[in-house]
Formats: sequence, C-alpha cells, structure tokens
Amino acid sequence: MKRPIAIYPGTFDPITFGHVDVVERAAQLFPRLVILVARNSSKQPLFSGEERIAMVREIFRGKKGIEVEEFDGLLVEYARRRKASVLIRGLRAVSDFEYEFQMALTNRKLSSKLETIFLVPREQYTYLNSSIVREIARLGGDVSDFVPANVRRRLRQRFSKHQ
Repeated sequence: MKRPIAIYPGTFDPITFGHVDVVERAAQLFPRLVILVARNSSKQPLFSGEERIAMVREIFRGKKGIEVEEFDGLLVEYARRRKASVLIRGLRAVSDFEYEFQMALTNRKLSSKLETIFLVPREQYTYLNSSIVREIARLGGDVSDFVPANVRRRLRQRFSKHQ
C-alpha cells in the first residue's frame, strides 16, 4: 500500500500551540508529514526562515515521520517533487474558510492529484494566531499559554533588543 506524504505549509512566524496541535493530529493520520515553512515575499516576518525552521525542528525533534523544510514558490510544484498527495490546512474560524476554500480549489485545479484536508484545532486554540502572539510579546505580555518554551525564549530575546 502506498504511504501518503502530507504537507502542512505555513509561515509559522512564530509557530503556536494551535499549529503544534494540527501537526500532532496530522501526524496520527499520515505516516509522513512535511512541515513546510514558507518564505512569503508579501509578508515581513519577525523571524528569518532559518530561525523559524530551527524553532519548528526543536519542537518536533525525534518525532517519527515528521520533517521540516523551507520553500519559496508554487506549493503544488513542491508537492509534485516530493510526491505528496495531501495538503493539511488548519481552520480556526469561519473567517478562515473562504480563503482556505479558494486556495484548496486553486491547488486542485493546478494539480488534480493533490487533496486538501482541513483540520480544526482544539477549542482552546481557535482564537490563536501568530500575529496576536507577536503583538502580545512585543508589548511585554506573557505568551506562555500560546507558544512552546523555545519560541517564548526567542520572542523575549527579539523584543528585548527593541526596548
């Protein structure tokens, strides 16, 4: 039987407990999961691609079947090269659905062999996103309920330089 490869793409700037929840649940569904850290030219990330990859790798170090890579370009081309058949996307709220639905249909048009599966994070993470975390950290707030310890340390380091 073919062992499907799933891709969970995102900016992960920074990765949150909501992202971690989606990764852990996707890893139970698929024997191979690639967390794909996107370099998005339309966004100005707080952390470099290398920093984001390092944070994600630290969180999932030793987890069987999980890989972390960086990518810049057309997602369907990356999926084709990796022979991936599934894209994982997290849906927090109804407001996410329209954009994600359009992206899923566009990706399907570009590659009929690529399916998108939506996973909803646990309820305690549905309000959470990286922008909120960055703003709380920038203002000196406690982000320990929102991000893993390694991310919290990096946020503190980043914003202590700006204060």
